[in-house]
Amino acid sequence: MELHQLLVVIDPTSGDSQPSLERAAWLAKRSNSAIELLLCEYNSALDGGYFFDGPAQKKARDSLLQNRTKWLEKLAQPLRDNGITVTTEARWGKPLHTMILQRISELKPDMVLRDATTHNLLQRLFFNNTSWQLIRQCPVPLWLVREGEWKGERICAAVDPVHSADTEALLDHKLVKSTLYLAQTLDMQADYMHSYAPLPRTMVFDSELVAAYDQYAERSAKQHRDAFEKLMVNYPVEKANRHLLEGFPEEVIPSFVEERGVDLLVMGAISRSNLENALIGNTAERVLEAVQTDLLVIKPTRPQP
Repeated sequence: MELHQLLVVIDPTSGDSQPSLERAAWLAKRSNSAIELLLCEYNSALDGGYFFDGPAQKKARDSLLQNRTKWLEKLAQPLRDNGITVTTEARWGKPLHTMILQRISELKPDMVLRDATTHNLLQRLFFNNTSWQLIRQCPVPLWLVREGEWKGERICAAVDPVHSADTEALLDHKLVKSTLYLAQTLDMQADYMHSYAPLPRTMVFDSELVAAYDQYAERSAKQHRDAFEKLMVNYPVEKANRHLLEGFPEEVIPSFVEERGVDLLVMGAISRSNLENALIGNTAERVLEAVQTDLLVIKPTRPQP
């Protein structure tokens, strides 16, 4: 990972309070990155010709985007005064995630930052929430920013080296390398954790399996311990900063984040398209609901055509 260009998605409904912009400014100063502020606007009253004819409708849209651009320039000026290179882009269209992905394809930023929003299961099921869509589809690292005090002191990577969809742990190596880079560039203390959850004893009813449960649990622990050690062996990480924890990720990770005072949690997300994922969501999505800290979601590197 290297940071040269950041793309910040601005929420036009939040006024001058833009947590993702504040985080991007902090990040840009430490990484010497440029920033683009992207605002996507859409209003059904200016689409479809209900109240305006074609030319008047276009004029109203253009006027709205001009006002939005002036506002973006106002947001950008303090950053420019602080020595950060900032550009602005205001566009008309929907849905929001499609507009963002289109700009990512054009600008090719190294990272996208957006305010985090948490929504309920029904909204995820019908795919009408931008954050969930970006977690699944954003091709570059996605930094979801929480509101609240930002200390910028501790970063933690949550890895899963036994994931069946990542048999060579390529994504986990990417997570570790990215965390090492960010920790050094941003002067943050880094931890690396892996959590696993063996089948609970209470779910084993066969008498022969009950008798063998302890051996199963021991083998499971050894499998995860060996995989975690194999992943980390060639990285300059002290053992005190490696953490193997037993428990479901959506329970263990938020607890660890809170106890250690983690400011930025780094996780991987492997896209799926089946119904189970639509209903339940992947681990990154479930953890996002539970943690009260910033989340950096990193996808696997796409193979070259």
